[in-house]
Amino acid sequence: MYNTLKPILQQELDEIKNAGLYKQERIITSPQNADITVQGGKEVINFCANNYLGLSAHPKVIAAAKAAMDSHGYGLSSVRFICGTQDIHKELEKKIAEFLGTEDTILYAAAFDANGGVFEPLFDEQDVIISDELNHASIIDGVRLCKAQRQRYKHDDMADLEEKLQVSHHLRHRVIVTDGAFSMDGTVAQLDKICQLAEQYNALVMIDESHCSGFMGKTGRGTHEHHNVMDKIDIITGTLGKAFGGASGGFTSGRKEIIDMLRQRSRPYLFSNTLAPAITGASIAVLDMLSQTTDLRDKLETNT
Repeated sequence: MYNTLKPILQQELDEIKNAGLYKQERIITSPQNADITVQGGKEVINFCANNYLGLSAHPKVIAAAKAAMDSHGYGLSSVRFICGTQDIHKELEKKIAEFLGTEDTILYAAAFDANGGVFEPLFDEQDVIISDELNHASIIDGVRLCKAQRQRYKHDDMADLEEKLQVSHHLRHRVIVTDGAFSMDGTVAQLDKICQLAEQYNALVMIDESHCSGFMGKTGRGTHEHHNVMDKIDIITGTLGKAFGGASGGFTSGRKEIIDMLRQRSRPYLFSNTLAPAITGASIAVLDMLSQTTDLRDKLETNT
């Protein structure tokens, strides 16, 4: 009964508040931008959004979202494999793959789902996932859902990563998993060294580019472009909710057979509604903009 659960929850909530860790939601009454209006009418400068390229309220992005709603509707009321795949979903998947330099892409309702749904269909007890200890929570949860063995290497520590690769030499597949850039401390993964180790020890490489795609690298392709290893990455996960317009939605991009298997067995993909047409259309516009010019990422680099 709830009467027994309520005091337990209340006690824990009180402990969170007393520790100064209780999360209050800031209410914004304007579009997301560098300058925003919060509840009460106060205007403030915004330093905390992931709106890296300022596209969340860009007129071209908003216009593309409206046009997609007019042409393709508000929603699909279906998962992808039943009757939830429109031409614009396939177009967006193709554009993401081309932008990142991969073979194929699969869309998810959220980036959390992309990481949550990537491991279980691909790996089992015969395999090991070797993960940076500071990887995003979605990677941690995704690994927990998988039956593969798990090892964590010290943050950005290539010597410890190599040791983990050495002791797991007898397993079928070894997968090195890292954030491209770590949002909490700003570390950029040493993908050049990670890929060297992966090649030496015959391991796969997966990166989460949520805080990189759109602006890292000379043309904004991401950390793998920044380190000149675009052809050496097997799996890339990312989000449409940061530099790519800031709405919602995620993706996994990579080797064709990997993406094919995810379409067949990735549960967040199979059992979640399709990405809304407005987000899909707007994201296509964003990819077109970023493929045609590097002006926005160049401005970001100059400002930082």
